[in-house]
Amino acid sequence: MTVDIQEETRTLTLGYSPCPNDTFIFHALVSGLVTAERLSFAERLEDVETLNRLAADAALDVTKVSYGAIPHLVRNYVLLRSGGALGRGCGPLVVARERFDADALASARIAIPGRNTTANLLLRLFAPDAAAGVEMVYSDIMPAVARGAVDAGLIIHESRFTYPDHGLVKLVDLGEWWEGTTGLPIPLGGILARRDLGEEAIRAVDDAIRRSVEHAFAHPADWKDYVRAHAQEMDEAVQRQHIDLYVNRFTVDLGDEGERAIHELFARARAAGIISEDVPSPFL
Repeated sequence: MTVDIQEETRTLTLGYSPCPNDTFIFHALVSGLVTAERLSFAERLEDVETLNRLAADAALDVTKVSYGAIPHLVRNYVLLRSGGALGRGCGPLVVARERFDADALASARIAIPGRNTTANLLLRLFAPDAAAGVEMVYSDIMPAVARGAVDAGLIIHESRFTYPDHGLVKLVDLGEWWEGTTGLPIPLGGILARRDLGEEAIRAVDDAIRRSVEHAFAHPADWKDYVRAHAQEMDEAVQRQHIDLYVNRFTVDLGDEGERAIHELFARARAAGIISEDVPSPFL
């Protein structure tokens, strides 16, 4: 007599932000429209700096994080090829109530969306003499600048579309600076999987995320309610702008150019003394 023993489904914790690009990417996966054999996913939506901190404690199986945090996480995690935010014309901005010279950033109080965000790493590379920023949840930064609680703000996500509504002006586009300096797209956020999941599961997760992105592109009616329900910015036109800007061919697969951009970011951080040791390859 033979006994058919079916392997149990393994549930993985999956962290990502409520921003439209992330909910667009992961909707099909967490809704069951795309599946991975013997794997299911329990999502946890948090702002990116909270996800960075959770990953520092290895608290999530799979998670979105800032590229600025990855050098501190690669002992426990590997970087997946799909699902991340990397591109052109999509970098963080430094904004203020009134225009002033970028040289004055060295003495300015700047609100930042987290110490380990890619935005803060880029700011430190651009203005190495600037004082340590004032940490805030990213959605609180523009109101803080507008009321004069800080001199300037480092803004990310959909804020790049809405800062004029707060009476603010752009001082620096750090993505534009990065692209002009390196000729490469800017790495903003990537997807990590715990190394102890094992190679087979990691590859299955990467494949499932890629198929979730492809499903979202092919079936736009499927994700709209999910994106709308979680968006900080409720205007649908802004949601669409956000997705169009941050979800692209690099989201499907990093490719060689994406890999070069990531290695360049880490190399510059090492040269600036921000990363104190050689970072192992983040890839499987």
